[in-house]
Amino acid sequence: MRYKDIFLNPNSTIKEALKIIDSGAMRIALVVDKDEKLLGTLSDGDIRRGLLNNLSLSDSIESIIFRTPTVCKVSDSKKKILEVALAKKIYQIPIIDHNGKVVGIEEVDSLLKPKQKSNRVVLMVGGLGTRLRPLTEHTPKPMLRVGNKPILETIIMNFKKHGFSNIILSVNYKSEVIKEYFGDGAEFGINIKYIYENQRMGTAGALSLMRDRLDEAFFVMNGDLLTNINFEQMLEYHLDNNSYATMGVREYDFQVPYGVVNINGNKILSIEEKPIHKFFVSGGIYILNPQVLEFIPDDKFYDMPTLFEKIIKEKLNSISFPIHEYWLDIGRIEEFHKANREYGEVF
Repeated sequence: MRYKDIFLNPNSTIKEALKIIDSGAMRIALVVDKDEKLLGTLSDGDIRRGLLNNLSLSDSIESIIFRTPTVCKVSDSKKKILEVALAKKIYQIPIIDHNGKVVGIEEVDSLLKPKQKSNRVVLMVGGLGTRLRPLTEHTPKPMLRVGNKPILETIIMNFKKHGFSNIILSVNYKSEVIKEYFGDGAEFGINIKYIYENQRMGTAGALSLMRDRLDEAFFVMNGDLLTNINFEQMLEYHLDNNSYATMGVREYDFQVPYGVVNINGNKILSIEEKPIHKFFVSGGIYILNPQVLEFIPDDKFYDMPTLFEKIIKEKLNSISFPIHEYWLDIGRIEEFHKANREYGEVF
């Protein structure tokens, strides 16, 4: 990608910025003026913070530009640029001339390549999938084929693509189908361990069965989700914010089908015609620090919302990670068919 392909102006929209950031490995956009002088940069994290502050995709990037980025001069040596990148823990450095005009961007290849990470990924794949019957009468939901492969295989290979190869599968219903297909994961270039739930334990309750295996920040994800989010970015976001618990969240819009009348007593203050209310809902993807495991009881049903409520009550830092990428919860027949229609285009 040519460096000018990632140029934006301050009036560009968040949607335009996302298109640039998501289209390649650069992971940033450069905001420049009409003379191509660098005004600042825009990263995935900047955009997510803007979305959490109620900005929409059609809003300007003006308020979320990072205006003090690290840069190097065109006269700087490759060695110096690499030293700066490593010291700042950044992947790319804009190169400017003596007038501040962007003349290139130096990519640090060794940092761009996903490094193998020891963080474990816990996938909850023990559900009955009752809303997907008769498809799940003989096949566990995560093994239903979307794009001619099991949903679970797409999830696992997406984690592998971002450097996560230590997988724990929490299984129950028809677990033998899952184990027969994946084995120990060697054929897929990963390492798989199995935890067997003898009873329904909830998204968080099953974690009590694997306390001794979770000694650093780890992922928890439902086994019926299709998404192409960058799991490496989500982990960096979690660590950079010193979070104990991070929840991937999706924006959900609800339009009231009537005119809403705002009143004070019997006095009409205003009328809003079919207003749209926006909420953030859980996306079924989490990163937890092992310290939160002490809140989970043994051998009991315990769901993830209850765990987050406990973490909040204890005043530990818990944050949200807005998911703007493709995301689909395959819980019903309609979503299953939708996933198969969209799979080829998205993945």
